[in-house]
Amino acid sequence: MDWRARIQDVQKHLTKEKIDGWLLYDFHGINTLARNFLAVDPDLLITRRFFYWIPAKGDPVKILHKIEPHVLPDLPGKTEIYLKWQELESQLGKVLKGAKTVAMEYSPRNAIPYLSKVDAGMVDLVRSFQIEVVSSASFLQYYTCVLDEEQLKSHLEAAYILDKIVGMAWDKIATSLRSGRKINEYQVRMFIADQMEANGFMTEGLPICAVGAHSADPHFEPLKEGSSEIKKGDFVLIDLWCKKKNPKAVYGDITRVAVADSAPTERQKEIFEIVRAAQKAATDFVISRYAKGESLKGFEVDQVCRKVIEDKGYGQYFTHRTGHNIYTKDHGPGAHIDSLETLDLRELIPRTCFSIEPGIYLPGEFGVRLEYDVYLGDNGKAVVTGGIQDNLRCLLS
Repeated sequence: MDWRARIQDVQKHLTKEKIDGWLLYDFHGINTLARNFLAVDPDLLITRRFFYWIPAKGDPVKILHKIEPHVLPDLPGKTEIYLKWQELESQLGKVLKGAKTVAMEYSPRNAIPYLSKVDAGMVDLVRSFQIEVVSSASFLQYYTCVLDEEQLKSHLEAAYILDKIVGMAWDKIATSLRSGRKINEYQVRMFIADQMEANGFMTEGLPICAVGAHSADPHFEPLKEGSSEIKKGDFVLIDLWCKKKNPKAVYGDITRVAVADSAPTERQKEIFEIVRAAQKAATDFVISRYAKGESLKGFEVDQVCRKVIEDKGYGQYFTHRTGHNIYTKDHGPGAHIDSLETLDLRELIPRTCFSIEPGIYLPGEFGVRLEYDVYLGDNGKAVVTGGIQDNLRCLLS
């Protein structure tokens, strides 16, 4: 890694944002974002506080503990060593002298919890030097969730296999129903998980298969004991996500729905069409804005999507954000499509990926969620990955 070029790139962002410097701090792995940027070896034993200061102008500085001077060996800049806590505070004050605004992994009022990695006590300490602590959110994404070519390839592979596996799951359910063999939510769940493993993919947690009223619970989890049988006429939701077995690989994440019958009810059809219209409205908004090179923020996409459902009178049944960033973890550290749970003011930037997954959940009846992923390319094109479900699938048609 060309650290000099990377530091210079950070300094361009700091100058643009009129921030005097970026203070990266970690203790016992609490600041995963800082560790990611600093490329800290996850197997390296680090038990003391360490800092890396990148000023808007000038050379970086490391502040390391006396028994751990080996931390950050490849990074440029001089090193200050401390032993006593008094020395730590004194050195930190000297390094930050002259700075008025300092960026950290901090989110005012915990507005974006994914960014809140620095504890309140450390923020207090930095503020004690008459410094304003601001969020690194405005530029952090460029270093924590941008996909390189190999990662893009891995995401597309994951999206492809998910689309294939969910089709296999529908066929398995349909075959069981036609032959009179019993099949339940848990069996479908494990079938999907087995297919992921057989194809060389891994997942955080197991996929979801939810039948009838269970599909109205966005985070329903079918267990081996008490899982519902899938019967003719049932509404079925399948949510699945995976990535290649590689630490740098990027997830795909999709959700599909079907009815175990030859045709849906009018109620099922109505809700499906509203959810699909909301998903399409959000996607069209992203495609249009991005193609024009206009500012595009996570909360704006959520508002566009949510309005479609609210205008149809189902706003109270859309109980989660529209989508989330996707990276090496299924829920990544970048901008989320959210104006509900948080107000995500972050820009959606090139070479990042996120889901669009609106839902309507009717307690005691059923729930519809449609999910695919969107990748923002360098060429001003937003690409849907994972396939598009335009019609409510009928398994016995």
